[in-house]
Amino acid sequence: MGKQWKKDGKLANANAKGALISKLAKEITVATKLGGPDPDSNSRLRLAISAAKKESVTKDTIERAIKKGSGDLDGGEIEEVVYEGYGPHQVAVIVECQTDNRNRTASDIRFVFKKHNGQIGNQGSVGWMFDRVCYLSGSLEGKEFDPEEEAIEAGCDEVFEDGEGAWGFYGAPDELNNIQEALTARGWNLEKAELSYKPKNVTEVNDEQRKEALEFIEALDDNEDTYRIHASLNFD
Repeated sequence: MGKQWKKDGKLANANAKGALISKLAKEITVATKLGGPDPDSNSRLRLAISAAKKESVTKDTIERAIKKGSGDLDGGEIEEVVYEGYGPHQVAVIVECQTDNRNRTASDIRFVFKKHNGQIGNQGSVGWMFDRVCYLSGSLEGKEFDPEEEAIEAGCDEVFEDGEGAWGFYGAPDELNNIQEALTARGWNLEKAELSYKPKNVTEVNDEQRKEALEFIEALDDNEDTYRIHASLNFD
């Protein structure tokens, strides 16, 4: 319930693939800036590099993104910004972006809200409708396991199916590193380990309203600067 938005499947056309590579490179740059260029000691960078490799991002692109983050290569300052508001049918949305041009990104995000009959708000306008949590997602191959037991042993508050063969975990935000270490020690292959937002309540919509809300969220996700989207919508 209330899982963060994930676009299903591979991005097909060249423009979409280019946007995905840009997003993955930005995350590598930001992760490097925040935690240093060594993936062995920077788990966020390690996961970002792994995600990039899964999408066949070239070694040169990855190395260039790391150099930008470490200051060894010029390339514009990338900052993280957050937008909040309501989409169609009063679905609350938090949009996390990574951008080298705050004005451009703000204009683009506002346009998507307006086009889909949404309303962008000030900081905190819908944030109170979400809990700040840590979110981890991964798989455990090769052995039988009880998801609830895994969550308890790792110190998580909630466990749920998170896609084909994957499980998601929620926990207290300040427990992110401890939970990540515990799950890794138990053999979990993690694809995500990050701070996130979990809706306190899910907005009730019918099938047609849900379709419109998902179209709005997909339009937000298509923006090159969008990093993560959280919504008061059940994505199951």
